[in-house]
Amino acid sequence: MKLKCLYASDESSSDVLYLSGVHIPDDYLSMVVGKRKIAVVSLLEYSRVKTESKYTEVYELNSIRVKVSKNLKITLGEVGIAQIILYFKTMTKAEVVEIPRDFPAFLLLELQAMGIRIKLIEESFFQEREQKNSAELKSITIANKASALGFKVAESALKASKIKKGKLHLDSASLTSERLRFMIESALLEKGATAPTTIVAGGAQACDPHQVGYGALRANELIIIDIFPKVKASGYHGDMTRTFLKGQANNAQKSLVQSVRRAQKIAIAKIRPKVRGSTIHSAVVQSFLKDGYKTEKRSTSDAYVGFIHSTGHGLGLDIHESPSLSPQGRALKVGHVVTVEPGLYYPEIGACRIEDVLAVTQEGSKKLSSYPYAWQF
Repeated sequence: MKLKCLYASDESSSDVLYLSGVHIPDDYLSMVVGKRKIAVVSLLEYSRVKTESKYTEVYELNSIRVKVSKNLKITLGEVGIAQIILYFKTMTKAEVVEIPRDFPAFLLLELQAMGIRIKLIEESFFQEREQKNSAELKSITIANKASALGFKVAESALKASKIKKGKLHLDSASLTSERLRFMIESALLEKGATAPTTIVAGGAQACDPHQVGYGALRANELIIIDIFPKVKASGYHGDMTRTFLKGQANNAQKSLVQSVRRAQKIAIAKIRPKVRGSTIHSAVVQSFLKDGYKTEKRSTSDAYVGFIHSTGHGLGLDIHESPSLSPQGRALKVGHVVTVEPGLYYPEIGACRIEDVLAVTQEGSKKLSSYPYAWQF
């Protein structure tokens, strides 16, 4: 018998949100043993968690401290979270306490000092999280609709913008990465989704895949917009990327975008049960090599260019979770949800990344995101 333990809030741990189904802002103790899902919460949270959560048992903190004090024959002042864990381990006859990688160090040290056998789970703490059910797939689809709304706002702004001295202007003011990002995030917030680190990066900036972007957006440059909102009601994420250009694209830019779109189609076509994520990633790498795009480190700039990240990652309550479409990617299963986001990055040309979200089905895959691929305005 094993006792799985979490000590965190839903804001700091998606595992806690997955287990509870409710928002609790402060750290608290969650435990799973067999089919029992146990929470120990403050008096402030007790009634709400008791009636609204997915826990099978809910205990009020001070009340359980009294029981622990009597059971362990220690003073009430000596009863902390570690002692409560020991109490439940004893009551459930668990042989080992399992903890996730982000378990608090101070609490781990206390448990070890008490002689409790600890097992650190380095992969997914709840393996079942990887395979989404119909309700979760619906939540992720809704989150991607929020992403699509953001792209609609961005595309409207880019189309309406005017080119003045090589820079984009909207309503007589400069259209900057910061301004466009604010427009996107504000629209999403009105729909109940937050996206505080939306990427709006143009030109050479976009060659750093996680650069959020800053300053004036320029004409005739590729602009990467990556929108990965979290829907506040469900906690689930969407994640989509499109690449745009206002003005006239040159041949090198056109070829880059065509190659990325072609690679994405190849990857999507390969998604199905039992296919390894590494196989899909390798297919994208080969597609880029066939098109003449090498991935390398340039000695002159000490920078990497080409395809410099994995093809995709799992998506759910976390923006990045298992499984992955990477050199280490394992076999896909029905219910897995992954992003497919190949990209190419060359400062002298610019950058392009195109991303959609796919659910693995018995027949292959189903797209959970939708937005057009038109990119020149």
